[in-house]
Amino acid sequence: MTTFSDLGITQELIQGLKDKNIITPTEIQKKAIPFLLENGTDLIAQAQTGTGKTAAYGLPLLQKVDNQASYIQALILSPTRELGQQIAKQLFHYTKYSSKVFVEAVYGGAPIDNQISALRRPTHIVVATPGRLVDLLQRKAIDLSHVKIVVLDEADEMLSMGFKKDIDHILAQTHGKKNTWLFSATIPDGLKDIIKNYMSSTAHKIQVDKKNQVNKDIEHHFVHCDSIDDKLDVLLYFLKTQAENRGIIFCKTKNATQILAKQLIAKNIPTDALHGDLLQKERDKVMRAFKNENLRILVSTDVAARGIDVENLSYVVHYQLPDELEYYTHRSGRTARAGKKGISMILATDQELKQVKNIEKTLGIFIREVPR
Repeated sequence: MTTFSDLGITQELIQGLKDKNIITPTEIQKKAIPFLLENGTDLIAQAQTGTGKTAAYGLPLLQKVDNQASYIQALILSPTRELGQQIAKQLFHYTKYSSKVFVEAVYGGAPIDNQISALRRPTHIVVATPGRLVDLLQRKAIDLSHVKIVVLDEADEMLSMGFKKDIDHILAQTHGKKNTWLFSATIPDGLKDIIKNYMSSTAHKIQVDKKNQVNKDIEHHFVHCDSIDDKLDVLLYFLKTQAENRGIIFCKTKNATQILAKQLIAKNIPTDALHGDLLQKERDKVMRAFKNENLRILVSTDVAARGIDVENLSYVVHYQLPDELEYYTHRSGRTARAGKKGISMILATDQELKQVKNIEKTLGIFIREVPR
């Protein structure tokens, strides 16, 4: 069995991983970590959310940083505020027993003056959303002249959220001075342009086979529902079996999340909806209530769930199956974190049973039918 020590990670960082119950490297970590530690070249890594990408690039990054220097040496771009905060938090935990590496997260929806003040302190790694980083660059409030490594995390999502122009601006600032490590679930055309314009033609490529992308601690279930209207009753029964356990229920649209959240609230289940039209302060309020366990359930769209970092989620429910297969893995990866078990439950009508079989076949998993 491969260990983090085998991959070249220091014992101090390994101790930090053990505290988070991260013991065995995932497939993406096995492929990425040795390469990134030993080589000073660009990397294109294709893998889903929930496969351990943060540690795959974060551990080599922490070992490469010179913590005796006081300037910014690495930059991590992420699509959302929540994911950026999560990355910074994870890097902090990894270094619990090692020499301190200072990480600062900057993102929109928070006072920029506070972030400018924080960046005046010694900082080695900056985690940023593209829009806020461009604002800081325009104000000349951040110095990227010493940056040697730029990580693009969830690169396809940054493009789908309209950040391509900002990413171009940022990469142009550091072009020719650094290595780029790109991590993405998919490689759409817009991302191919970025790879062509800002990465070496000899960039190393790794891809985690789809059949290795799904967390082995997740149990995949489905319930055959008679109709769309039948799903609510099936969901209420499932939630009853889960007692006080907490989870996320996924719908495809903002309207569907709002309707379902109201239906659950009417049944006295502490719930709120999370979707792309919420203002940042509204989103923060919902997430704060969920993390403080004032809410038992979040009903969310796929994009709105990006970067959610909540421990001890027992299940996710696919109230509506996603159109994109990758989103099934994204969704399921919200549960069974840090070595814990979790359930990914599909509520499927006759029309959706074909999708269930397709997910099974493509991802190489078994989705067990649960009797009603």
